[in-house]
Amino acid sequence: MNTSLALARAVADAVLYEGYLLYPYRASAQKNQIRWQFGILGPPGAAEDGSGEEPSLSADCLLAPGPEAGLEIHFRFLQLQTRTAEKAGDGGGFTPVDSLTVGGANWLSWDEAVEQEIAFGPFSVAQLRAGQVLPVEVPEGLDVEELRDDAGRPAGRLVRRRRALHGELRLTAAEESGGLLRLTVTAANTAHPLSGGPLPSHPLPAGNRQDATAVSFIGAHVLLGVRDGDFVSLLDPPAWAQPAAGRCSQHRCWPVLAGPEGQTDVLLVSPIILYDHPAVAPESSVALYDSTEIDEILTLRVLTLTDEEKAEARATDPRGAAVIDRCEAMSPEDLQQLHGALRNPHAFAADPDDTAAGTAAAESWSTASHDVPWWNPEAEARVRPDQDAVVIDGVAVARGSRVRVHPNRRADAQDLFFGGQTGRVTSVHFDVDGSTHVGLVLEQDPAADLHEGYGRSFYYAPDELEPLEGKENPQ
Repeated sequence: MNTSLALARAVADAVLYEGYLLYPYRASAQKNQIRWQFGILGPPGAAEDGSGEEPSLSADCLLAPGPEAGLEIHFRFLQLQTRTAEKAGDGGGFTPVDSLTVGGANWLSWDEAVEQEIAFGPFSVAQLRAGQVLPVEVPEGLDVEELRDDAGRPAGRLVRRRRALHGELRLTAAEESGGLLRLTVTAANTAHPLSGGPLPSHPLPAGNRQDATAVSFIGAHVLLGVRDGDFVSLLDPPAWAQPAAGRCSQHRCWPVLAGPEGQTDVLLVSPIILYDHPAVAPESSVALYDSTEIDEILTLRVLTLTDEEKAEARATDPRGAAVIDRCEAMSPEDLQQLHGALRNPHAFAADPDDTAAGTAAAESWSTASHDVPWWNPEAEARVRPDQDAVVIDGVAVARGSRVRVHPNRRADAQDLFFGGQTGRVTSVHFDVDGSTHVGLVLEQDPAADLHEGYGRSFYYAPDELEPLEGKENPQ
């Protein structure tokens, strides 16, 4: 379990910092004005008055316990830390400022975060059946970092403040068929007096988002580890466990098997929808904190920032500074690795397709690249969109063929406007994944010839087109 838990933490850390700081990593960027996007457990009442998020998340999961089963629970989250830059005055006092420059280095007043992890257990099956309420208490904190100029004189300071957090974890277990336990895990914020929990050190003004966030659990998620037992996938449960899986419910989170593929002793209760056994791509060498990030594009964009923009990003947050530094330190080999891996999408397909159009596409795939890897330029050279054809309703459709358009594949508004119109095929394209796309210009479009001359086409799937060869009065 320890090995599985350690590997699961890499993904859990990505969940913890998802949305922490977005490109271009500057405090002045509009997208960084409202942060902390995932797994927020706000104080009770904050969601109702518009100042924060709901106070809890919960998930059911299925556990197949052995006779000596023991469950560990790790509650992980970020605690908001407000960093204030203060300038030293002539009289010895300090004045808060938005920005402070000392000895060539710059600091901004900004909100950081501190990682927190609280572990409980192990709990026996009997203890789980009895139910557990586990208090979570994180004390407030104050740290002061003195800043001196080149001559060693006090020039300012950074004051970091953290508000106390109050919450609880609740565990309950119910018997299911097949010897399973349906385990319910709930994480809740109890900081607000309306909940009957401890009072925060500073009462919360209604509607104050900054104060509500300061006493929220940020990026909250739970790692569960079991000894002598197995978790059951809710994404792909075995047939015998499907009825029990159907009785499981979730609120603001989703449980997935974590750790190495094939192991079932660790579960991640994530505020982000994931698949079983998620893993950080080996090509990703820098944590970029951006939702649905594309590492190569984002890294290249970081490298295009001006020196002034990079300086502001470095002054905004230490993690932002690390992103800039690591991107700048990348070698050509590191950048090449970000380009990704080439994988044959047909490697595990028993049959590329079983439709007439798909068969034609598969035949083209086979002719073009069965004996040559699909990413090889030679394979690409064998594909000729201006000469290739696809069979639709028994008719070979190629460049010059006339067709009628019947949009039906999650069509957008523009596609729907063209429904029923006729077109002239300009090209037939076969993707490496076996899909087929037919390019055409609309005959009713007075600029059709101009569009075709510039290579501008509308693209449809074969099953959205009706061949018109041999038909009378196609208009």
